[in-house]
Amino acid sequence: MFKLPELPYGKTGLAPFLNEEQMSFHYDKHHKAYIDNLNKFLETDPSLKGKSLEEIVLSSTGGVFNNSAQAWNHTFFWFNMAPTGKGAQPTGPLADAIKRDFGSIDELKAKFVDGGMKTFGSGWIWLCTDAAGKLSLVSTSNAAVPFTNNGPTPLMVADVWEHAYYVDYRNARQKYLETFWSHVNWNFVSENYTTKKVRDLTKAMV
Repeated sequence: MFKLPELPYGKTGLAPFLNEEQMSFHYDKHHKAYIDNLNKFLETDPSLKGKSLEEIVLSSTGGVFNNSAQAWNHTFFWFNMAPTGKGAQPTGPLADAIKRDFGSIDELKAKFVDGGMKTFGSGWIWLCTDAAGKLSLVSTSNAAVPFTNNGPTPLMVADVWEHAYYVDYRNARQKYLETFWSHVNWNFVSENYTTKKVRDLTKAMV
């Protein structure tokens, strides 16, 4: 059975980017609901027992996929953010890759925000890498993750489901995405780039 992962900061830790009401609404209600629904599937489907969250995401469809992927996506989202000033800045190989593939960190930010704005309806905007270290931006809809079907490895993500920002930003998705960049946990992103493997989040949720 999976549990709601412990946040790496308090519910006021990202304020004023995301205030406590927004965090409680998103984390305690939406994220927990995906995990509760996934656990219901685990109770009735013996084939899921003993699998990691990542294995369930990769092998499932329908409701199992939607809830397992959303459980993974949200955990990754919380972990790829940090309070202002605690996320460092991209350095080393990641910084070099950003300069090579986007020109600069400012150009990456602009394209990331633009990609998030162009993500139709509910979804996610991801910075990803392939096995060779080439960076790309990937937009996914609903619960979809980039790493299915041998896709690229996620490095960072912004949630653009409306419930991720509506309390604090109403329909101002662009302002939300622009402010997100002040809270990127670059240490987390750099670790993902170094390994170039899908982040193992199961241990944070069992």
